Order: sequence, then structure tokens, then C-alpha cells
Amino acid sequence: MAEPDPQDSLDAATRATRSLQGLSTELTARVPQLLEAMRSVGAGLELHSTLDRICETAAELAHARYAAIGVVDELGEGLSDFVTYGVPQEVAEEIGRRPDGHRGLLGALIHEPAPLCLADLSTDPRSAGFPAGHPRMRTFVGVPIRVQGEVFGNLYLAEKREGAEFSDYDLHMVRVLATEAGIAIGNARLYEAARQREHWIDGSVAVTTALLSGGDADEALSVVAEQARRLADSAAGIVLLPTEEGGLEIVAVSSDDPASSLGVIIPPRSAVAARLLAGDAVFIDDSATDSRMVTRLADRFGPSMMLPLHSGGRVLGALATPRSRGARPFTETERTLATQFASQAALALMMAEAQRDRERLAVYEDRDRIARDLHDLVIQRLFATGMMLESAQRGSVAPEVRSGVGRAVDELDVTIQEIRTAIFALQQEPAEAPSGLRTRVLREINMAAVPLGFRPSHRFLGPVDSLVGELTGKNLVAALREALSNAFRHAGASLIDVVVDATVALPDGRGAVRLSVADDGVGVPEGGRRSGLRNLARRAESLGGSSRIGPGIGEDGRGTTVVWEAPL
Repeated sequence: MAEPDPQDSLDAATRATRSLQGLSTELTARVPQLLEAMRSVGAGLELHSTLDRICETAAELAHARYAAIGVVDELGEGLSDFVTYGVPQEVAEEIGRRPDGHRGLLGALIHEPAPLCLADLSTDPRSAGFPAGHPRMRTFVGVPIRVQGEVFGNLYLAEKREGAEFSDYDLHMVRVLATEAGIAIGNARLYEAARQREHWIDGSVAVTTALLSGGDADEALSVVAEQARRLADSAAGIVLLPTEEGGLEIVAVSSDDPASSLGVIIPPRSAVAARLLAGDAVFIDDSATDSRMVTRLADRFGPSMMLPLHSGGRVLGALATPRSRGARPFTETERTLATQFASQAALALMMAEAQRDRERLAVYEDRDRIARDLHDLVIQRLFATGMMLESAQRGSVAPEVRSGVGRAVDELDVTIQEIRTAIFALQQEPAEAPSGLRTRVLREINMAAVPLGFRPSHRFLGPVDSLVGELTGKNLVAALREALSNAFRHAGASLIDVVVDATVALPDGRGAVRLSVADDGVGVPEGGRRSGLRNLARRAESLGGSSRIGPGIGEDGRGTTVVWEAPL
């Protein structure tokens, strides 16, 4: 990925230095501070971290108590993101929803992107006031940030310390800093876009690998839902299939509470269902307030992408990735990548279906051959043997021989009837049996190997396929998927070992199955997010089991071992 161009930074510094010539001694003395601020702004590539760093640097440079960057949305009519500095988290939560830029001074700066310095922003006729709980702000500076000539957003500063007003010198330096910020943001956006594409491509490969490695249709749809949720950074991944009445039914869900969503139907009268079944994507800004959303689930979510799963002119269903209420909307890049992922997933589903059809056909052909062989060879030979025995029975004079031969002939008749019953059964369509737990665990390991770059080692202890029930098996596979996902996203591991042990016992003596996923990564940081670990614990506790973490398999116990167990 491209690093920030040193020449661009040098040019910005040169322009800044030239523009300061002839100004006051006070401003000239602050040039080293300005140059250090410019260096700090361009020090990273991750976009949100870059925005945070720009806010902090600008506040320090201009001695402001508060700073923010409002990112203009793709239509140029509002704000798609709002990054702040100086506002405590508890205050931000009390304020609630962040500014959308559709009105007030922030909205005016979107439509008129020009530097602005105010001694008291409350006296500006464009000001719309503050919501309840908002900190007091009087002095104000606003400067547009341009990336490759286009307005990316605006940098805002408020409340110069010690009650002073922002000077022309402050405005001048913030404008110079905004120029460097535009360069840093441009590089960060390129890096972010490349990283996003890489993640979505890896996800598509993982889905294709999982679907083509076998398994039943329900598991295939669950894999699509899990991957879509992870890649879209959404609150849920939902797969819907057409109903006979013309609507869509939720058949696979990846979320914190999947049971409440499974089986929900979008009725045929829904405009959303009609568009999806016609092969069109639907993008929702706020599911809770959009009149097109008619199910009881809509109130839970905010921005949502609803994408048709279509390939070769055939619509297989739909994929939805809703985010929580108040979450940031999906960008145009995310929409494009998600649409491509849905098309790839649909193609993989069709290929998996065709593969299952070929395998089923092979089974039918083999069963038909066996049935023909049994009928044409085995039954005929048994029948001929019975005829020979009956002839021998008639020619025998010893009663015990005749009785014994008669019983043998009766047994042959029974055997012939049983074989005919077996032939009839072979000619029936076999019910699809779900894959064994061992097969499903191996499928998850193979799928995780794509983003990890290596294949985790694995061991099975005990007859896991015969001892572990279907419900416990499904939850164990989901727990394995969560643990491997955590190892990939957070651990930075180079070694992962998976053990499924069906020979253990719980403290109360009940037999249990234990899943252990150990890595040599960085471990679980203090104060880090633990939502994934809570999900594992909830799954285990719902079955009467438990989940815990311990030292990893790296040197001196480096890394993490996730242990998940449930009764058999």
C-alpha cells in the first residue's frame, strides 16, 4: 500500500513556510510547532486513527478545548461520520445522536466550504443551537479539508483555552494543517479501500471453499450469513429464501440473538421483497424509520444492505447485513464490495448445489447398479438353489433330511423377500443425512486457513460423530468458528491447535465434549473487547456447559487457549 508521499508533505511545508513570510514574530515562532503537527498528522495509514490524530493535533496547535472532523457524505448533503476530541464519552452518550450536517452552522459549512472564524458562534444567524447536555462552546474555527481537490469534510475547533478568541494566526495555521490533513486522509483512504477489498476477497474465497467442501444446504447458508456479518461489520448477517407465496423467509442468521429472527417472513406485498426477487439491491439508511420495512425486526436496526443472491439469471434468495441503530451508514465502496460478495456467494451456492446433485446422481446410479445385481444375480441364484433343494427334498426318503431341507427352502424364501425389500429401498430417494461433526469441524478449519495463511492443526478424541448430538454439534461448530475468527482478527497467531474431545466429564460426572482452540498470538488485552468470548459463554451455558480462557501455546504461555464444553 502506498505510504504518504514525502514530496507532497514537503510541498505543503514549503507553501506553509512561504505563506508565513512577513508575518508576526509570534506566528513565525510557532512554525516548528506547526511542522511537528504536520509530521504527526501524516504518521499513519488507518483512516479513523488518522482522523483522531488530526483532531488532537489541531486542538493542541490552536490551544482549543474541543475539535471535530465532520466527514461529508457521498451526496455532499450531510455528514456520514463525526469524529470528536475533548468531549468525554459519558457526555457524548448523554448528547445521543451525532450531528448529521443537514442544518445549522455545520450544514452551512458543507454547502459553503470556506474558512470561518467566530468570536461567538451563538450570534451567527446560521447557528441552530446545541442539544441538551452539550458542552458550552463560544469561540469557533471551521476549515474545509480537501482530498485531491474534493471536499472530504470540515475541521472544527471550539473554545480556545483561557477564554481567549481564535486569532488570524490560529486560523492560518489550522488551514495549513488542513492541507497536510488532506494528504494524510487521501493516503489513508487508499489504504483502507485496498484493505477492505482484500478482506472481502478473502471472505469470498472462504465461502467458496466452505460450500464446495460438502455439507448440507443449511450449513452452507449459515456460512454465508457468518461471513457477510464479519465482512460488513454489521450487527447481523441474514440469508432469506423465496416462499411459495412470493415473499422471503429468514432461513439463516448470524447475530447475538439468531433465534428471534429465524422464520420471520417478508410478505409478498413488501416493496423490498419485490425488488430483491427481481434481482435489485436495496440500501436502507435507517431500517427503524423506513416505511418499506414491514417486519418486527426493523426497529432493531439502522443502516442496512439487502442484496439479491442471483447468478445466471436465477435469484436464489437475498442477503441482508443490517447495522445497529445509530451506526455509520455503508459507504459506496462497502456497497460495491458487498454486492460483488453476494454475487460470488450465489455462484458458490449454485456450484455447491450442482456438486451435491452430481454426488446424489452418482449415489443413485450406484444404488441402481447394486439393485440390478441383487435382482439379476443374487436372487436368481438363490431361486435356483431353492429349486435344487426342493428336488432333493422330494427324492429323499429320510424324514429328518426332508424336514431339514424344507426348513432351508423356507429360509431361502425369507432371504429372497428381504433382498427384494432391500432392492425396493435402494430404488427410493435417500434422505439427506447431515454431515458428521468431524466433517464440519474440518470444514471450519479449512475455511479459516484462507485468511490465516496457514492451516490449524487438529485432533479428535473419542467417537465424536456418534456421541455428540445435533444441537450440541451445531453450537460447537459455531463456537469453533468464533474462536478461529478471534484468532485471525485479534491474536496475530502463527500457530493454532484445535482439539475436539468427546471423552471428558463435567464436575458432576456427566459425559461432555470439550473444544479447545489454542494459539501463540498476543493474548487477550486488558480492557479489550470481549463480545466474542461472551458469545461463546452464552452458547455453552444454554446447553448446561461453560467456556473459559487460559494461557496459549506460545513460549512462556504466550497466546490464548479458549476452552468450550457442553454435556453430551
